Amino acid sequence: MAADSHDERYLRAMLQPLEVCASYRPRLGQGRGGYTLEQFQTLYRSDPFYSWVGLDNPLMYAAHKAAGGMTSVYRQIGIGCQALFQLVLRDSLALDATDVVWSYETPRPDGSGNRTLYLDGRIPISKIADAGRRATVEAWMRAAASRLNVADAIADELRGIVFEVRQGYKSKDAKRQNADLANAATAYTRAYLPCVAVFSQQIDHDLVARYRGARWAILTGAVGANDRMTSTYDFMRDVVGYDLAAFFQRNRARLKREIDLVLKALLAAETT
Repeated sequence: MAADSHDERYLRAMLQPLEVCASYRPRLGQGRGGYTLEQFQTLYRSDPFYSWVGLDNPLMYAAHKAAGGMTSVYRQIGIGCQALFQLVLRDSLALDATDVVWSYETPRPDGSGNRTLYLDGRIPISKIADAGRRATVEAWMRAAASRLNVADAIADELRGIVFEVRQGYKSKDAKRQNADLANAATAYTRAYLPCVAVFSQQIDHDLVARYRGARWAILTGAVGANDRMTSTYDFMRDVVGYDLAAFFQRNRARLKREIDLVLKALLAAETT
């Protein structure tokens, strides 16, 4: 599959966040910068109990590093997906950097003023210059609103789509979910349809039901579904106009190689 002119730029967006993972060091609950193996052993050997039972073993350090590092890998891949998603929206729909992000202010829980919350992507329909593409995006938005049983009076006022972009979403974190539901409610008050775009198929079924109940459109990483209403990749190809699945297929060897290097670094105990 021939390389696309955007490939190198998009790969950088995906891979750059992963650079922090290879140098990840566990904090060990100490609230400071990460520990090296030597610092870990000094800390654990100074604790009589940990020393007695052998928790100063380098393999224990490797386990700590791997456990925290795996979380970091997922998080950084998610950040890369967000950056890639925004670049594709900009390039495919001829939008600028401010067009593809959306934020709003909300009062802080402690009453100390306002805070700014951001979503990961935005398509303001009026900013799409190409009339055919603009009509395609608007038709998708209307169809999605209809599927979600959004009231006609609200659907008629919608002027774009805002996105939460995830590499996968299986968290049962109630605080995170409640924040997303609040984002959806606010999006509708600002005349935007909220949509979760997941790059993988890893999303909890209970979350899908809860979010759709709150009028979130949900796209997941199904390939070959030929359904622009449910597949992130079909939506990107048929609505936005960029074949994101083909991008990943073209560059899978390089992506796998970079992930392999990060995982090997995380799973090895340091020797110095």
